Amino acid sequence: MAGVGVCTVGTCDLMDIDGYRATVEYDPDIEMLRDAFVDLNGGADFYAADLAKLREEGRQSLKVFLQMCEEDHVEPRKR
Repeated sequence: MAGVGVCTVGTCDLMDIDGYRATVEYDPDIEMLRDAFVDLNGGADFYAADLAKLREEGRQSLKVFLQMCEEDHVEPRKR
């Protein structure tokens, strides 16, 4: 899938979704993967049972976040 990859940096797993980085963690309480974007100027986290679905959920979450930023004339990335 173009634009999406998973890499390990030290002990932190990262997923790149269309140029935006997100941390990948496993939540044992709900037995799901949790991902949260780290470069955004707001919150956009998402959950899924496997990596393929996590990528899909991440793209959807990012799309909604970016649309909201555009509507509100807000820079999506942290400065």
